[in-house]
Amino acid sequence: MSHTIEQRRRGPGSSGSRSSVPRAALDADAVRAAYRRWAGVYDTVFGLVSAAGRRRAVREVNALPGRDVLEMGVGTGLALPRYALDKRVTGIDLSAEMLERARRRVAKLGLDGVAALHEMDAEATTFPDDSFDIAVAMFVASVVPHPRRLLAEMRRVVRPGGHLLFVNHFAAERGPRWWAEWALAPASRALGWHPDFAMEALFGAEDRPRLTTHPIAPFGIFTLVRLQD
Repeated sequence: MSHTIEQRRRGPGSSGSRSSVPRAALDADAVRAAYRRWAGVYDTVFGLVSAAGRRRAVREVNALPGRDVLEMGVGTGLALPRYALDKRVTGIDLSAEMLERARRRVAKLGLDGVAALHEMDAEATTFPDDSFDIAVAMFVASVVPHPRRLLAEMRRVVRPGGHLLFVNHFAAERGPRWWAEWALAPASRALGWHPDFAMEALFGAEDRPRLTTHPIAPFGIFTLVRLQD
């Protein structure tokens, strides 16, 4: 069931319970260091947890019009085998170690639909304007130091009328999970992501009318968000 962003706003009595700004800051060096540590075990540790979200996001991409796809934060390439044969996928990542594993995956599986894999900052890519039909960021928004810059860069490189998709963990607004995420927030630099990442940290008020969200089964910990410009 899809929902607009307005339907996910805080209910009565919860205002002030959480800021949209994560408690601990990340920077590019912290992200690189974290994923250098994670690279060797990423598929085992996080692959299973994130599998449903990746499947849902790629299924959405495959159903959309347009051939040229940019995957921001491609990581070890877990999603690459799932793209339709008529898609041409370019992947970028800040971690050289993660990209090396993605390149091995592409070579081993013979993924001809993968056009290129680049070591590149998702907040400041070198692609020309209007280079892609679709940009997708899976589990990236809560990793980058400046989520709004990620969104702006995705908008820049996607052609008018194209689609921006995100799969991410967004912080709970209340309850036990809220407290757990708040407690974990100081460990953001070591983890390489923000446990207390709020949707408002990525999207502004002007984006809300064009957003649709889809909770990812089975537990709804992750959410697919689609934005059409």
